[in-house]
Amino acid sequence: MMSRTDTTDYLSLFLNDTPLMDVRAPVEFSKGSFPQAVNAPLMNDEERHRVGLCYKQKGQDAAIELGHQLVCGDIKADRMAAWTRFVLCNPEGYLFCFRGGLRSRLSQQWLAEAGLDYPLVKGGYKALRRFLLDQLETQIESADFVVISGRTGSGKTRLLQDLPSHVDLEGIANHRGSSFGRQVTPQPSQIDFENRLAIALLKAGHKSSGPIYLEDESRLVGRCYLPESLCQRMAAAPAVMLERTLAERTSIIREDYVEAMQENFCERDGVAAGWLNFRDYLLSALDRIRKRLGGERHSQLRNILLAALDAQEQHRDLSGHDAWIQVLLTDYYDPMYDYQLSQKQNPIVKRGSHEELRAWACSAPRQGIYAHG
Repeated sequence: MMSRTDTTDYLSLFLNDTPLMDVRAPVEFSKGSFPQAVNAPLMNDEERHRVGLCYKQKGQDAAIELGHQLVCGDIKADRMAAWTRFVLCNPEGYLFCFRGGLRSRLSQQWLAEAGLDYPLVKGGYKALRRFLLDQLETQIESADFVVISGRTGSGKTRLLQDLPSHVDLEGIANHRGSSFGRQVTPQPSQIDFENRLAIALLKAGHKSSGPIYLEDESRLVGRCYLPESLCQRMAAAPAVMLERTLAERTSIIREDYVEAMQENFCERDGVAAGWLNFRDYLLSALDRIRKRLGGERHSQLRNILLAALDAQEQHRDLSGHDAWIQVLLTDYYDPMYDYQLSQKQNPIVKRGSHEELRAWACSAPRQGIYAHG
């Protein structure tokens, strides 16, 4: 391998999705890292804990000596094997620890002794995280945003992904932002969410000089929360209104929340367990809004949903889902949307179908959008 120097070019690392080997302990990695990072720890959680106690009680030299005692022999060979696989598979990558100090330099030294020169990120995780937090606020302050609004089921995420420069907040949060919004995989930690959001805004800002499109969201997307500064910018940004018929919205909800979710659960858990978990997902989501629906209406909708699930399981008939979906849309989500819309200050610069808004966004001059408002 050709020798490469250590780096402080954090921007290039994130814009280019450069592979990163995170040698911190698993507990540190689980609290927050970066989308392109793989955890290949120098020490596991218990080893790190013991070395940390030794450092506090006896100092750095004693802690280093204990670390060498704990990570030796077969344990060291296993760690080295994981690092070697990463290095050979990602020759353009870098490694990092928390501050770019002892752990990353020791990992780098061991690799060099094995004939593998591999550079590290100066400043480590702490510097990378600080860079992203600073860039997040810079991008929020400087970017022009356009918000995609529309009733529940209008396909705002589908439109968003068709637009020139966008950031998918729900995709980053791994949640659709409603009672039915959870996915089969867990949401990221808040730190991971912020890191991913910062990277997405960086990429969108470098991709185009035009506005960045965002889907209209409340501050909470599942358990992940947006920066207050971004909420304020979104609240004043120009908006486009996606319009769909009730039949189209019903079809989109059925595709996204029934067909796709059943497939995702079955793919993850197998057919039998996947079906039961999918069934529980729909019923639990409906139960979470019981108080807002009212007991009688919730009971009626639950019976309709149960009948639809039975027909789906026994006859592969999905049509029964349309009834409860339409009642939820017209009696619950639409009135809530109308109220929220009445409270918003966003200037609406364009209304139309998916195709009309996509064509407009691809042709609208940047300054024209803001001049209209």
